[in-house]
Amino acid sequence: MRILLLSAYDAVSHQYWRKGLVEQFPEYDWTVLTLPGRFFSWRVRGNSLSWAFSERKCLEQPYDLLIATSMTDLSALKGLVPSLAGVPSIVYFHENQFAYPLSGKEFSSVEPKVLSLYSALAADFVVFNTRYNKETFFNGADALLKKLPDQVPPGLIELLASKTRILPVPVLDTALTKGESQSGPLQVIWNHRWEYDKGPELLYRVMLALKQQNVRVRFHLVGQQFRDIPPVFEQLKKDCCALIATWGHVDSRREYNDLLQNSDVVLSTALHDFQGIAVLEGVAAGCVPVVPDRLAYPELFSGEFCYSDQGNEAANLAEHLAGLAGLKAQQALPRAPSVGQFCWSEQQGAYRQLLTSAAGSR
Repeated sequence: MRILLLSAYDAVSHQYWRKGLVEQFPEYDWTVLTLPGRFFSWRVRGNSLSWAFSERKCLEQPYDLLIATSMTDLSALKGLVPSLAGVPSIVYFHENQFAYPLSGKEFSSVEPKVLSLYSALAADFVVFNTRYNKETFFNGADALLKKLPDQVPPGLIELLASKTRILPVPVLDTALTKGESQSGPLQVIWNHRWEYDKGPELLYRVMLALKQQNVRVRFHLVGQQFRDIPPVFEQLKKDCCALIATWGHVDSRREYNDLLQNSDVVLSTALHDFQGIAVLEGVAAGCVPVVPDRLAYPELFSGEFCYSDQGNEAANLAEHLAGLAGLKAQQALPRAPSVGQFCWSEQQGAYRQLLTSAAGSR
């Protein structure tokens, strides 16, 4: 089977998914095209233009299946490269623009939402990584269609529902290597992009509260950084330096894995997570998850691992972490839940069925 795989905004999580997909099915003949994960507004609108005229020869080859990430402007690409219109297609949603929190600094436009809706309608199969991702997309798309003034065809949401599947971004099986808890302070890893949507303000308030309460805890603040880092990080470093054991991006995968295996807790303070791969990797390495009782997390973990966002969320989370620090002092930390069901060894069969069904759907 010849498969064309398009990643139009090849951010880290998108790379993780597409590389895993290709590696798991070496028997297929893969052609992969990617575009850098930068200049978001231009990339989501311009990827069809970029590819249709710079990669035309590649796109016009005979394929049995086309797989595109949700950032791909699939409807326009099929129009600009007519031969693609006859190829069965899958669009995979790592996230959706309807549920993405706004910083207040971006250019406000409905276009990314409309483009993702068009791409979903242009595909034969639409796949989401979690139920939360699917539901927020459908609710957002339905609300958007109701705002349009006229000439909106009926039944579009039902049409999308009829071709929708849910398959997670699988975690590599090599991540399932649990470490041993060490004595001393509670070791907490926060391993996310250093951007506003990962909740650094909440992280700051929690760390400040734990410092004031003299809780025995150390934080490993790691993750991908960009040119513009929210200023709260510098304030956090200044005010909470005594609690920080690791600061900044860890380049070595081996060092990162060691850090996960030597941590007790993997923490999310996110305003949005459509699956939370970083958290799943931490749990696979033996960390206890501490995650918000919202977003995709209630699908992944039972309530004992979730902190409430009702009332004072920072106080709730600080209390949760302080409790775990006390349990560690008593050598009574809970065991990390199993996430084996999210690994490639468990998900490969479902992915294979999707690929073969899609390729034979026309």
